[in-house]
Amino acid sequence: MPVSVLESALFKDMFGTDAMRAVFDDAATVRRYVETEVALARVQGRLGVIPAQAADAIAARADAAAIDMEALRIETEIVGYPILPLVHQLSRICGAEGEYLHWGATTQDIMDTATVLQVRDALEIIDADLTALDGILDKLALQYRDTPMAGRTHLQHALPITFGYKAAVWLLMVRRHRERLAQLRPRVLIGQFGGAAGTLASLGDQGLAVHAALMQELGLGATPITWHVARDGLAETVQFLALVAGSLGKIAVDIMLMMTNEFSEAFEPFVKGRGASSTMPQKRNPISCELMWSASKTVRQHAGLALDAMLQDFERATGPWHIEWSAVPEAFVLTAGALHQAKFMLGGLEVDTARMASNLDISGGLIVAEAVMMGLAPHIGRQTAHDVVYDACRAAATSRRRLADVLKEDARVTERLDGTAIERLCDPANYLGAAPAMVDRMRAYSLSGRA
Repeated sequence: MPVSVLESALFKDMFGTDAMRAVFDDAATVRRYVETEVALARVQGRLGVIPAQAADAIAARADAAAIDMEALRIETEIVGYPILPLVHQLSRICGAEGEYLHWGATTQDIMDTATVLQVRDALEIIDADLTALDGILDKLALQYRDTPMAGRTHLQHALPITFGYKAAVWLLMVRRHRERLAQLRPRVLIGQFGGAAGTLASLGDQGLAVHAALMQELGLGATPITWHVARDGLAETVQFLALVAGSLGKIAVDIMLMMTNEFSEAFEPFVKGRGASSTMPQKRNPISCELMWSASKTVRQHAGLALDAMLQDFERATGPWHIEWSAVPEAFVLTAGALHQAKFMLGGLEVDTARMASNLDISGGLIVAEAVMMGLAPHIGRQTAHDVVYDACRAAATSRRRLADVLKEDARVTERLDGTAIERLCDPANYLGAAPAMVDRMRAYSLSGRA
């Protein structure tokens, strides 16, 4: 019975996706091991390190589908790693030529390179999801560019913004994540081949040539020296995933709050039964947001584990490497799951612009007190204007009257501003600042960081 939500038949599709699980499942992992072993034999055959006919036989016969997974599991538990048991099986499958498998390699070479191949596939999925989410948020920003709503700081009304502005802030995070992804690929998608202690000693003067050819064969980058214990590349990958999940968590918090009955400004897409309560028929819980929020918390923990895995001793670690075996795939699956929920939720987001307008007016104009202060300041000075408007705000709040009505009764104001000017200053729609223009700037913002 599964002990993880990532494997549970009940929960796995809430927290992950089939596509991402398929990148890291046992069958895919073994295929990548075999692919790496075959690529190594192929380039060594071309370079004359092993007989060319042996390399051809290995390439023709080595088949991941022929691996006895149960036998591999049993022997892996005994050995502690899967590569020696895998090579045993592949050698038998390849016949006499199988003796040339794994020539000059070490277990970590094969496992690390296989992991990087999986990361390459996984990043493609993340990239596609971020691109799709970018498009969804760009559309929201455009659609609601000029839709006023209350901007809130410390959970209190601050100043008017537009919902398009809020969506554009979310878009900024996603677009920067896309840029980060493009930048980290060259640092992360590098293969591993160093032999027992990283020096390729068993291959003599051909070691570096085999290394270069292997990376070219697999379409991976290369480092000038073995990175067996330099784990910053994989650690950076998990930190990137934590940043993505963290941004999705922030979006989730916003929408969860906006879905509360007191706000009722935006809602997850309606699907009959989704978010329902077993006892309260009226409930419409923010399920996708909750899953995104949960993923942000969990991937953050994996980011910490990936940093711990960097503390490796000497030329081969005694245990930190094993941390990556769970941290890397689980972080990818959880992030993919959160992105899936975000695309569904934001792609069908229900926005109540009337309620946004109603909430904006709930304070009777207090939200634009700054606008009144700045309108008075040229006439009576900023600090004096602040004090005058402060008094008016207190009077309006305690008497539950409109700020504009209170201001119209204050001679210090009416000597400078007529009723029309006061009403104009107290209209939140007239105090959006550069919010709409910022939406335009954000939508034009390229991945290079320039409009």
